[in-house]
Amino acid sequence: MEALILTPDSSPLTRNIEDYPEGIIIPIDKPYRWTSADVIRKVKFAAIRHFGKKNLKVGHAGTLDPLATGVLLVCIGKATKLAEELQSHDKEYVAGVTFGATTPSYDLEKEIDRFFPYDHITAEGVAEALPGFIGEQDQIAPLFSAKSVDGVRAYELARKLHAEGKTLDEAAQELIRVSKINITALKLEEYIEASENCGDPEVGGVVLSTAVSDASSRINVTDNSALGLPRAVIRMSCSKGTYVRAFARDLGEKLGSGAHLDSLQRSRSGTFCVENALSVDQTLSLLQK
Repeated sequence: MEALILTPDSSPLTRNIEDYPEGIIIPIDKPYRWTSADVIRKVKFAAIRHFGKKNLKVGHAGTLDPLATGVLLVCIGKATKLAEELQSHDKEYVAGVTFGATTPSYDLEKEIDRFFPYDHITAEGVAEALPGFIGEQDQIAPLFSAKSVDGVRAYELARKLHAEGKTLDEAAQELIRVSKINITALKLEEYIEASENCGDPEVGGVVLSTAVSDASSRINVTDNSALGLPRAVIRMSCSKGTYVRAFARDLGEKLGSGAHLDSLQRSRSGTFCVENALSVDQTLSLLQK
């Protein structure tokens, strides 16, 4: 017998966890500005109350950054034993990459720290650069990440170094071990030229505080859209452990500029696609009836 996999059309779960001897797998479309831990906390509380079992195990198979959306596999009961296997499967992402500027976090969580020329970047140039990233390669993860450095989360070191005004790219190279990743496919879905009505290129974006219900109060987002910088939408298939933020950084360097991630969706994890994922509300409704 296999674990029960929930879909948006699934019937409400019974109140007896023993009815699911191999556990339950829920592909959830993680909300924007929620941490993966936020989702687990919400689902675990509802599952414990639904099944009346205080020591019920609930976990996920592969974390997603707070500013990413898409497939987060939540495992309940004995299905938590499958988390490592599920996490090992390949992933697909749809990434928005803004050129002409970098941020310390390689995404919108931190304000722009440097600007770069971008007039030479074209859709053709981006498309021609992508094949060079396909294949097995070494990648240095962002310092703002959950990587462990001597038992300390990298993002904790990053916040300290950032506050001290130190260069994070150099710190990442010194502190974080290189990981072997494999990018199997890249496709340029869309390219948006720089806006003629862009804002002052020497002024960073506006930091927006979190206003999303149930999202982590620690997550801020910088709005750089008024700068009118060029951007690309890229679909990527890759192995586990691939940091798309680091890919955005490397693509910017490859094109003789700088770049950062402005959006990210995990569109697929193994055989689980975002089109068949449940929202948090749909998941809670199946645990409350």
